[in-house]
Amino acid sequence: MRSLPETGGFFGYWRTHEEGEGMTITLVPINALRQHEQILNENLMRVQRDLVRDGMVKDPIIVDQRTMVILDGHHRYNALKRMGYKYVPVYLVDYSSDHIAVTAWRTGEHVTKAEVMRAGLTGNLMPAKTSRHVVPDRPHGVNVPLVVLKEKPHDDKFHLGPHR
Repeated sequence: MRSLPETGGFFGYWRTHEEGEGMTITLVPINALRQHEQILNENLMRVQRDLVRDGMVKDPIIVDQRTMVILDGHHRYNALKRMGYKYVPVYLVDYSSDHIAVTAWRTGEHVTKAEVMRAGLTGNLMPAKTSRHVVPDRPHGVNVPLVVLKEKPHDDKFHLGPHR
């Protein structure tokens, strides 16, 4: 079951209760996040153009709730950081959950959750597009306006809608 607290604002929380696990969509300071992969400059430029054109972040960055390691969204994170934003919308997940899987993008390669965590925690980044995370019921279309990410506004100014 998914719910948005009736009195909670954008900076409140939105929890999904799947298999007994709570997952949250919220904003976090951009400097709190840790990358585990390098990025591709051409992808960074495309994502940055899309953000400027759309005026919003459509999908939250997927992040391990315990370590703040980015699992998906490195190019969005880097584009927002480069553009001077202070906050990012994230979907906090329990990466130790068996419901979240990691595979390699390239045929014949193998990547593990432990390798992803090691890269994120040590800063010894994996090459771009090494890992592909499978996150069931990942949210799309949260559509967070960029203006919200400059400075944290008062609670209740913006609200998350249901994700698909």
